[in-house]
Amino acid sequence: MALLSISNLVLSFGDERILDGVNLTLNAGEHVGLVGRNGCGKSTLMKLILGTAGLKHDAGQVQVARGASVGYLTQDFQLDDALTLREEAGKAFAELAELHRQLDDLSHRMAEAEGDALERLLKDYERIEQQMQAAGGYAVDHQIDATLHGLGLTDEFFHVRVRDLSGGQKGRLALAKLLLSSPDILLLDEPTNHLDIAGRQWLEEYLATYRGAVMLISHDRWLLDRAVTKIYELEAGQLVEYPGNYQKYRVLRAERFEAQQRAFDKQQTKIRHEQQFIDRYRAGQRAKQAQGREKRLERFKESQLLDRPVELDVMNLRLTVTNRAGDLVLTADAIKKGYEGKPLFGPLSITIKRGDRIGIIGPNGAGKSTLVRCLLGEQPTDVGHAKVGAQVSIGHYRQTHEHLDLDQTVIDFLHRQMPEGSEQSARDLAGAFLFSGQEQDKPLRVLSGGERSRAVLAALVSGGHNLLVLDEPTNHLDIPSAERLEEALRRYAAPAKGWGDNVAGGGTLIVITHDRMLLQNLADQLLILDGRGNVRHFHGTYSDLLEADRGAAAPPAPRDGDKAARDRERASRADRASTKDAADTPSRKRPHSNLKTEQLEQKIVDLEKKLAQVDEQLADPDVYRDPSRVRELQQKRGQLADKLTPLEEEWISRAESQ
Repeated sequence: MALLSISNLVLSFGDERILDGVNLTLNAGEHVGLVGRNGCGKSTLMKLILGTAGLKHDAGQVQVARGASVGYLTQDFQLDDALTLREEAGKAFAELAELHRQLDDLSHRMAEAEGDALERLLKDYERIEQQMQAAGGYAVDHQIDATLHGLGLTDEFFHVRVRDLSGGQKGRLALAKLLLSSPDILLLDEPTNHLDIAGRQWLEEYLATYRGAVMLISHDRWLLDRAVTKIYELEAGQLVEYPGNYQKYRVLRAERFEAQQRAFDKQQTKIRHEQQFIDRYRAGQRAKQAQGREKRLERFKESQLLDRPVELDVMNLRLTVTNRAGDLVLTADAIKKGYEGKPLFGPLSITIKRGDRIGIIGPNGAGKSTLVRCLLGEQPTDVGHAKVGAQVSIGHYRQTHEHLDLDQTVIDFLHRQMPEGSEQSARDLAGAFLFSGQEQDKPLRVLSGGERSRAVLAALVSGGHNLLVLDEPTNHLDIPSAERLEEALRRYAAPAKGWGDNVAGGGTLIVITHDRMLLQNLADQLLILDGRGNVRHFHGTYSDLLEADRGAAAPPAPRDGDKAARDRERASRADRASTKDAADTPSRKRPHSNLKTEQLEQKIVDLEKKLAQVDEQLADPDVYRDPSRVRELQQKRGQLADKLTPLEEEWISRAESQ
């Protein structure tokens, strides 16, 4: 069933055509990604779907199915500053709160009613209770808490006023409210902007089982690989559809470009041969034939001429090492650091050698940037000491650009980073990073986040550093630019090859990032901060870490013959499933009370076996390459768990009554 239909949508801002005949259909349960260059109109398309006031398309239609709700994660958060974080999150269930109020009112009236009046009130009570159960019933408190926790908003912030939250916390609260409202069509515009890796993992798992339709704009390639089954690319004002996840999109897009290039080349060859014939025989005995072919060629050009396929420009990024560093680039001996009595990390001892590729990850506020500054000697440690090795030249890309003189122009900034270069060299470098013409003379202050990031990266290129320390380098980059940066960094940190000015590789890399794809493709060692003062040094890639953590977290399954262990596990799960609210609901006949104990236990054993089989499949890393398969398995697991819970509760009830 189509929840959203867009046909021939056209929108212009002045003389600039933003959308030029966009067509799209979004079905119930379909999860799609929307990609394209920064500024190409992705967010504008979402606002048109939502029907944002003051924004109207020039032509075409946007149709949302009757009765379907649409939720949009806006960058301008609509929050009540006077409420606490927990109160604001609870507003997602305003309808349910009203039903609770009506039930309380009916309860008071029933206490005083008799006869027919009581019967009518009982029917009203039952009707409203059914509505309440359909809307989430008594489980919403747990749902609110779980969603806030999943997005990194812990209990300590629940009673903080919204006005006192940071921008990142407000962003996560707005996302939590949207997810809790469970709209039929979920429009997410860069939902991972304020999320650390744990929050991104939680969102990924949440979307995998979300039953509504989802349209996702994101620079997080890892998320796009696992949360969507179709990619729409907005290119030159039109949508191009690619089935599959992000990796499949990259393959299909490259194949499409090659096919377009072959068709264009073939057509140009045909036109060239025709033109050669026309030019050769324009005069002479075959002039009439040449004139006829010339007319046919003109008609062909008017009706069938193909445009040359064009790949949009990306940064010309090549990172080189001017001088080779010594074998030991950085060393740290039992360093520790805290802030206002709170431990950030330590003790940490590490030796970083030339050619190492280190990724640093952890929750927001865990001290990742502080750790880097301590390693570089820019900030003192509380305990221990760190040392920079011999002949190490450091290029440091900071997460914020507050250290820059924002009044200087792009060209002045780059020229200062190239003391031996001419102004023309600086302009050539700026051009390689997509600053053309008057853009080169703009002050840094007026640039967007992505443009300023490109300027700083250009400065790093000119430095020839043998150690690069990058703090969230892809934050403001679109996907093509992030992929070009990743490719350049991979070559930079590869073993050195060549001689003289043709040397490639040989650099050392330290990257702080929440970009899991960048982390996976670059780092072969990880420093993991947990936000509680601990730091872990892991040798391996990000995928290796996930596999290791999954293995460590999986509890040993009870042996088939160990009935006592099975009983303890069953009782533990049943206890976790029961909630206070469920205990407060009126007592009713249990749904499985008519089963014999032997039948009850057999059903439990069968369901536990099926759950174990699903868990075994979910533990296989290869499964996560197919998002639809992951969703299918997670939905199946949820259905099995829902069937198992009442059986376990019945078993516990009988055990306690004996």
